[in-house]
Amino acid sequence: MMAFPSVAAEGQSRYTIEQMKGNVYRFTAGHYRSVFMVTKQGILVTDPINPSAASWLKQELKKRYHLPIRYMIYSHNHVDHSLGGDKLADADTIVVGQELAAEDMKFTQLPTRLPDVTFGDHLHIKLGDSDVELKYYGVNNGRGNVSMHFMPANVMFVVDWVVLGRMPYKDLQGYDIQGMIDSTEALLNGPKFDLLVGGHAEAGDRKDVEHYLGYLKALYAKVRDGMLAGKDLKTLQKEITLPEYSNLKMYKQWLPENIAGVYRTLIDQSYFNFRPDIHQ
Repeated sequence: MMAFPSVAAEGQSRYTIEQMKGNVYRFTAGHYRSVFMVTKQGILVTDPINPSAASWLKQELKKRYHLPIRYMIYSHNHVDHSLGGDKLADADTIVVGQELAAEDMKFTQLPTRLPDVTFGDHLHIKLGDSDVELKYYGVNNGRGNVSMHFMPANVMFVVDWVVLGRMPYKDLQGYDIQGMIDSTEALLNGPKFDLLVGGHAEAGDRKDVEHYLGYLKALYAKVRDGMLAGKDLKTLQKEITLPEYSNLKMYKQWLPENIAGVYRTLIDQSYFNFRPDIHQ
C-alpha cells in the first residue's frame, strides 16, 4: 500500500489537503475524501462531501491558488458525498454528473447544486494542459457512480465501489456486489493508471486494486455457494473465513456484516429464497 504524508490544514485538523501526484490533490474531511486538479486556466473539483467541508475547501482553494473553480464533478448521487455542492461551486462553475446520478438528485430534491451537464457512459473534460476522462461502467454503488482518470498525472479517482486497504462498508448498504466486481474488472482492463485515490481509506496502485477485487470475488463466491448448499446466514457467518484478506482494516468487525450484505443481495436481487434447487 502506498503511503503519503498528511499535511494538516491551518486551524482545521479534521481537514487536510495533500498533493498526490502532479497537479492532483486529495482533500480529506474526516473519513471522506475527494480530489481536485489545479491548472493555469482554473481548478476542477470533485465531491463537495458536505456543506461545512465544501465551504472550507472553497475558501482554502481561493487563498492558495487565486484561481476560479471551472468544474465540479459528482462521483455519484449518495448524499454523504454530494451535499455542499452549492457551497463549493461558483455561479459560473460547470457542474457535471452522470445522468442517473443527476436524475436521482432531482427526483429526491437533494439540497445541493444540481448538475448542469450530464452524460451516459463517457465524458472527456479538458482544462488547460490537463484532461479528465469520466466513465460509467454500470451499477456498482448508488446511482451513476463513475471513475475519473486525471491526465497527465495518471491518477484514478473512484468512490465507494473501490476501497483500498479496508473492508467494504459494513453490510454493503447501497452496494451491488455483482456490479462492483464487473466495474472493478472493467477499470483494471481499461487505461493503465499509476495511482488510485478512493473516496475513503487509502490510495494505492493496481496491485492494491487487484487485491480488493480478489476479496470481492472470494466473498461473493463463498456466500453464493453456501446458499446453494442450503446454508442459512448464521451458518455462513460462522463458517466463512477469508484469512488471505485479513490484512484489510475492519476485517474481524465487518466480515460477518459483509457476508450478510451479499446474502441479502442474493435474496433481494436474485430471489435465492425462491430457488427450487435450494433446500434448507
